[in-house]
Amino acid sequence: MAKRIAQFHKVSYEQFKEGVRACFPEHEEGDIQDIYNDIVLPRRATSGSAGYDFYIPFSIILRPGEAVKIPTGIRVEMHDDWVLKCYPRSGLGFKYRLQLNNTVGIIDSDYFYSDNEGHIFARITNDSNEGRTLELEAGKGFMQGIFVEYGITLDDDVTAVRNGGFGSTTI
Repeated sequence: MAKRIAQFHKVSYEQFKEGVRACFPEHEEGDIQDIYNDIVLPRRATSGSAGYDFYIPFSIILRPGEAVKIPTGIRVEMHDDWVLKCYPRSGLGFKYRLQLNNTVGIIDSDYFYSDNEGHIFARITNDSNEGRTLELEAGKGFMQGIFVEYGITLDDDVTAVRNGGFGSTTI
């Protein structure tokens, strides 16, 4: 039986609003509140699925070569020694060559406690070389996350504590 090691949560409304305004400044306050209210926590589609589907909070259209940064409104609390690895949904990758711009998103266990509440963002690109435009409706799955246990070296002595989001652990 699989280990139960994590719990998804929404970020606060204020954190979500900040993320949406940074990425999509055209959204009005009332629209952002409605979008926030409709956020669905990631879940598996079947009992045999390894990946937790992330659902896009608002509709987007991505033409070939276009990219967009998506504030998901989601954070994840997980046990130490685990990581959430994020990938495009395989069908979207197959049909549209949908890519995460960092190839694989890595969400560390201590990210939950960051100043940005551990808000998970995804920057995606439609890398289609067949001229296909990707249209994602609000509430559709676009990314999947898989929890993986990891180990560290015998001589590891890191004591630093995270305080920030993307790139915050760079020394």
